[in-house]
Amino acid sequence: MKNKLFQILFIYIFLSCNTTINDKESYPLFSKKINITEYIPSSNDIVVNRLVYKDKLEGFWLGQCIANWTGLITEMDKIGNIGDIKTGDFYTRDDWGKKDLPNIWNIENNIIENRLIDFVLRYPDETWGSDDDTDIEYMYQTLLIDNDVSFLNADQIRNGWLKHIKLEEENYLWVSNQKAFDLMVEGVLPPQTSDPDLNSHFEMIDAQLTTEIFGLFSPSREDIALRMSYLPIRTTARDNAAWISEFYVIMHSLASKVDNNLKHNQQLQWMSEKAREVLPETSYAAKMYNFVKEKYDSNIPWEQTRDSVYYRYQVNQQDGYDITARNLNCNGCFAAGINFASSLVSLFYGEGDLKETIKIGVLSGWDSDNPTSTWGGLIGFMNGRKEIERIFNTSFSNKYNIHRTRQNFSNNGVDTFENMSQQGLFIIDKIVLEEMKGGIDLKKNLWYIPRN
Repeated sequence: MKNKLFQILFIYIFLSCNTTINDKESYPLFSKKINITEYIPSSNDIVVNRLVYKDKLEGFWLGQCIANWTGLITEMDKIGNIGDIKTGDFYTRDDWGKKDLPNIWNIENNIIENRLIDFVLRYPDETWGSDDDTDIEYMYQTLLIDNDVSFLNADQIRNGWLKHIKLEEENYLWVSNQKAFDLMVEGVLPPQTSDPDLNSHFEMIDAQLTTEIFGLFSPSREDIALRMSYLPIRTTARDNAAWISEFYVIMHSLASKVDNNLKHNQQLQWMSEKAREVLPETSYAAKMYNFVKEKYDSNIPWEQTRDSVYYRYQVNQQDGYDITARNLNCNGCFAAGINFASSLVSLFYGEGDLKETIKIGVLSGWDSDNPTSTWGGLIGFMNGRKEIERIFNTSFSNKYNIHRTRQNFSNNGVDTFENMSQQGLFIIDKIVLEEMKGGIDLKKNLWYIPRN
């Protein structure tokens, strides 16, 4: 009893000396010690409202889930007609609402689908299931909280993977993620887990799925976002796959620095041009960006641009993209490169419209759930959860079951978007104070972020 009274007294004195808590929000100082000292804002600081940001983080998780589960309908349905599996002509806009065709696995097993290509939604009495587009991001967020750090080291990443990923049964890992996990089981640490001599899948899409959230942990400061994500990206990726992942991280960070007076399409154009700077000029990733952007600017239909991507990079192997020559299974349909080019089609032609971007991403082909999840999460963040529900004119479930694909989380794996976003706020509080050397005003619920 005395210890409990002492803890309460200590917290009261601490809060009185350091900050004022807004009654509208419970701040998690009871589990983590963080010293919020007086900060004198600069006129050059970027000011971000924490409560608005919390709704945006909820929009990120919700947007990802909608796009992920909708994209899974067409995942690997259309990968072109090169290599060991033939899937016929690509989808077009006219296929939305029509019957889903077999994917590469169903073709091999002669399985007929019975679904329509349409939005997959979960309502308040239902629960969103985790998938590989959201579960390792959730895991990294938990690891940052549990280890009370801003930058995960190699041991923390390995220990987290071994704790939360199943070893012997279905674990929802593929290509580079699976190989990196196998190496971790053998005792190998990141970044050696993406060493091309150890992991032949280092150019696959995996790092994109697992690291975008680091951009949101560092609002408007893409330099710190790149530092936070450097090792998580190189847990599974090198070279073009790593640079592409950094492109996405930067896009997510810049969403807090963009001019809010611009329309979403203009904001995304500015963000993508800034993120393009991380791609080395000689890389096929940079050339893919230039090619898709040029096609979009020429005002041809998105289907024509997507088809041009297929012929340029898989048929003709231009700009140094030689995946086809390697004779990989399904012609490298999981590769970071072809899916990056495809994702840019939905980004540019979606023009900031959440529904339209998801539709184009779902119909574009290849690993269609992954690029679609990326933009569903980013545009979902830009809108916020409340706006997403207005766009769809309905209320959605806020529950998320991480144990569908992962293990050893609290509450039997059932979480809520509100709690997940609150954890994100705590991580950002720490980043703003310790890495950005900025300030927090909890009375006004503001972050003051010095520009880099």
